Amino acid sequence: MELTWHGHSTWYVTVGDTSLLIDPFFDNPATSLDPSDVETPDYVLLTHGHADHIAHAGEFDGATVVGTPELTGYVEAEMGVDDTIGMNIGGTVELGDAFVTMVRADHTNGINTGYEYEAGMPGGYMISDTVPTQESDADSTTFYHAGDTGLMTDMREIFGAYFEPDAAALPVGDHYTMGPWQGAIAADWLDVDHVFPMHYNTFPAIEIDVRDFEREVKAAGSHAEVHALDGDESFTLE
Repeated sequence: MELTWHGHSTWYVTVGDTSLLIDPFFDNPATSLDPSDVETPDYVLLTHGHADHIAHAGEFDGATVVGTPELTGYVEAEMGVDDTIGMNIGGTVELGDAFVTMVRADHTNGINTGYEYEAGMPGGYMISDTVPTQESDADSTTFYHAGDTGLMTDMREIFGAYFEPDAAALPVGDHYTMGPWQGAIAADWLDVDHVFPMHYNTFPAIEIDVRDFEREVKAAGSHAEVHALDGDESFTLE
């Protein structure tokens, strides 16, 4: 599984022969790319409807957009997207070589941060190369994209205990989501081997020193290795 961070919450994930682009927003300072520079993915996954997560969802002709039914309905009507899959919290869909489960996130979900439209529950995604079951599978690889969220006990009681993710991308910019210390607790609760900070240093309100997150992860007693990627940098998860 190859993971590429394009800044903010935008990730390009390859599972076998299947490519997934999560929360496409290229108007952020960490990336040097425009949407046209990115290879069109097979699927675009949207965690929620805020502008800094759906801004470029309609710019990948031929990609199937995945999200809540409310949100996929919006991108069909307002962004001209033809091919969508509506799903919801707790559901798993098989997308090529990937199994994608939508999980809860604690956040708001007005379209473009406005109050005119709601887009269903916000979520995160568990992306695995095998179908999730209650049986532990050491050969399975799972990446958790948390979306925009605060700290929640689901991370300990459900996500870490049953999905057993190997790696997690967690928002740590504070103000709108978890900050470094809550993100570190999440990394510990998830029991991941690798953790990637995201959703920070994009706007003044979420500017942090990412080294604070690294220190907090150690203070939480987590064994996770922190990877503060540069924009457009990739990591191979094995």
